[in-house]
Amino acid sequence: MSSIGKLMKQAARMQQQMEQIQADLAARKVEATSGGGAVKVTATCDGALASIKIDPQTLNPNDAQLLEDMIVAAVNQALGQAKEISTAEMGKATSGFNIPGLT
Repeated sequence: MSSIGKLMKQAARMQQQMEQIQADLAARKVEATSGGGAVKVTATCDGALASIKIDPQTLNPNDAQLLEDMIVAAVNQALGQAKEISTAEMGKATSGFNIPGLT
């Protein structure tokens, strides 16, 4: 088989793997908390925010800024975890892909 044929098969296999990984990442969830658990955020590993849970005892109108800060911190933490997982999983799919002349 020619080098081009092998390369095309390898590219098609990698594309299938990446599509499967993307589907798996969309279903995989991570959680993060802030404020000692007062705010809990769930995100999917494809970068979507799935839910935000707030402990009702945290709801004090005088502390709105604190609650907002806790929400932002938890969201950023969850999305950061999701990105790390996504990068690692996608890296697994592309690690064996060798293009002649570029390796």
